[in-house]
Amino acid sequence: MSTYQMVSHEQIKLAPGFWYDRRELARKVSLMAVYHRFRDTGRFDAWDFTWKEGDPNRPHIFWDSDIAKWIESAAYLLEEEENEEVELIIDDLVDKLEKHQWEDGYFNCYFGHLAPEERFQHYTDHELYCLGHLLEAAIAYKRATGKDKMLRLLIRYVDLVDRVFRVEHSAAFDTPGHEEIELALFKLYEETHEERFLTLMRYFINTRGCSEKDRTYDIFENNPAYAQAHLPVREQRTAEGHAVRATYLYCAMADLARQDKDEALLEACDALLDNIAHKRMYVTGGIGSSHIGEAFTVDYDLQNRSAYAETCAAIGLALFARRMSLNIPKRLYADVAELALYNGMLAGVSLDGKSYFYENPLEAHPELFHLNERYPRLKEHMPILQRKEVFDCSCCPPNLLRTIASIADFALSEDEREVYVHHYMPCEAQTRFGTLTMETGYPYDGKIALTVGFDSEVTIGLRIPGWATAYTLQVNGQPYKATLRNGYALITHSWSAGDTITLDLPMEVRLLRAHPALQEDCGRVAVMRGPIVFCAEGVDNGAHLKDIAIRPSMPFTYAWNEALNVPMLRTTATRSVWPEKTRIYTSDPVKRIGASLTLIPYFAWANRGESEMLVWLLERE
Repeated sequence: MSTYQMVSHEQIKLAPGFWYDRRELARKVSLMAVYHRFRDTGRFDAWDFTWKEGDPNRPHIFWDSDIAKWIESAAYLLEEEENEEVELIIDDLVDKLEKHQWEDGYFNCYFGHLAPEERFQHYTDHELYCLGHLLEAAIAYKRATGKDKMLRLLIRYVDLVDRVFRVEHSAAFDTPGHEEIELALFKLYEETHEERFLTLMRYFINTRGCSEKDRTYDIFENNPAYAQAHLPVREQRTAEGHAVRATYLYCAMADLARQDKDEALLEACDALLDNIAHKRMYVTGGIGSSHIGEAFTVDYDLQNRSAYAETCAAIGLALFARRMSLNIPKRLYADVAELALYNGMLAGVSLDGKSYFYENPLEAHPELFHLNERYPRLKEHMPILQRKEVFDCSCCPPNLLRTIASIADFALSEDEREVYVHHYMPCEAQTRFGTLTMETGYPYDGKIALTVGFDSEVTIGLRIPGWATAYTLQVNGQPYKATLRNGYALITHSWSAGDTITLDLPMEVRLLRAHPALQEDCGRVAVMRGPIVFCAEGVDNGAHLKDIAIRPSMPFTYAWNEALNVPMLRTTATRSVWPEKTRIYTSDPVKRIGASLTLIPYFAWANRGESEMLVWLLERE
């Protein structure tokens, strides 16, 4: 098995371009916007441990994780630009953590203050999940600023968890009800090289699905699959249960498979990702189709209007796929991460960086949404039509923030002989061999230029995305015929500083058709260009989007929407002319006429007020 390591975002300096612009928006707008909404709703005040009955904003069991993800986001942004105000906020929080931490290391703003007698008694109540996010935040803050107080405090908590869960088995359950601490423990092991953290991670992973104690809990209608506890992890082959829980578990499984060279664990991870990618994932990279349990259901059950497709689940999928690329550089893994990042995740934040979607449907009808509001007894689940600045359960905003702030983690990996470029973004990366500079207009332009800054014989692998029907490759201006392995073009060369590689991925508009088991999408197409999924909005195309039909023979034109600052596609489609407007049905022939169709990136929908939206459009000549 592999010895690949991620080239960390700490080693990569992004240059102006798609992700640089979004990270700068996170720095200048989103970070403090999320902070103010969290302060308004009591999350930061909860660490004062002063709340009492009758006060507003009762602390919640998962609020620690919201604060933790905000700290982690801030830490990543502090790496490149100091911000005294933000550091003071975090240092004050760390002082509060120290003040209210129990003598044995325990800390939780809900149980530690409101229900101390109930600690480690509730499988589903997020204590270990919160600790996991706090650990990730503490590691990031230490690496950004050199301040290790938060990490030292939390290691005391980890040692308590190790004693209570792994040694004494004195908690009321054996494994985390919401996975997260497992992947955080691996990060802690990588940061400290202390074996005890890896031992605890292994214990939690190996015990999941094997614990009789965990099965005594009524987990979501007594369904252990909700928390991925239905089978031992090495026997799991289909993605089940709560989608975020699942992907966070799979992240940790992939980490441990690489660390321990565990073939059985890697085989399970590969099967799980394959099941998601080919049978349980929306064309946008969204996962978890049902609002009931925020969960996977069965193969090909991917409804559009009621799609849950939580933003955090798309992030979890991208993180899982990224870790799989460190086990085996395989095109499918990076393709899945790319799809989720540019579409399923990015739709979760407004273009101004201030508001968010929790759910990400592929179809929206304002009149049906408001009918739901007027007649609650008839109500069916329907995602909201406009993003909000904060939610009661507001896990997605800081999760998006931390992912965008550390987006360069997805770009490259390396071992002692090879460097793999998984995701294309303008940057200068410091590999173990020296610098590798990338210039590109990706994802809107498929031309990628790399400049080598070292003298060494190294294999450089470039992902050829699954959507690319062709590609051209040059080394130092001359055509190069690369070996293709697992979807990567491998260039083995004795490099000299200043050598160049040019990859050209033609970005043609593609019409995707769905498996016949996706009954809602039969006879319809989704439109993609490069890694970007496009959609139609009523604001551009009028009402009744489901009546508009794309003509496969008609070309698309590519243009720029100045108002949204995103690309758009235009083509000539058809739509029906209803013979009598007062009739609901007719036996008369229905005439179809030519109509202009304008599409925008799916991630940009709902930025111009309420409107119909549709991803899957009719296909008809």
